[in-house]
Amino acid sequence: MSKKMIGDMMRQAQKLQSEMQRVQEEAKKKTVEATAGGGMITVTASGAGEIVSIRIEKDVVNPDDVDMLQDLILAACNEALRRSQQAVNDDMSKLTMGMNIPGMGGLGGMLGR
Repeated sequence: MSKKMIGDMMRQAQKLQSEMQRVQEEAKKKTVEATAGGGMITVTASGAGEIVSIRIEKDVVNPDDVDMLQDLILAACNEALRRSQQAVNDDMSKLTMGMNIPGMGGLGGMLGR
């Protein structure tokens, strides 16, 4: 392989790395929502994999059935985090054109966790 080809490959790799960092930063700013209990619980998660808000309708709060409320919150949180991770993976896949790049699979790898 010639030095020119190696140099070109290195420049392309650097450009891809820079673009990936940009996509990661943009993804951290995006949010997704998930609901549970027919919309009684709404959870918003960021592309950084953090829960940023939880909204609970008053009608679902029943002091005699705290277990159900906990289950609904847990379900909505897990779905919001799953959607957040999928959105980040989709954005990254667009950038890499579907290539499987080692170290870039999953939310933690993409966001430097």
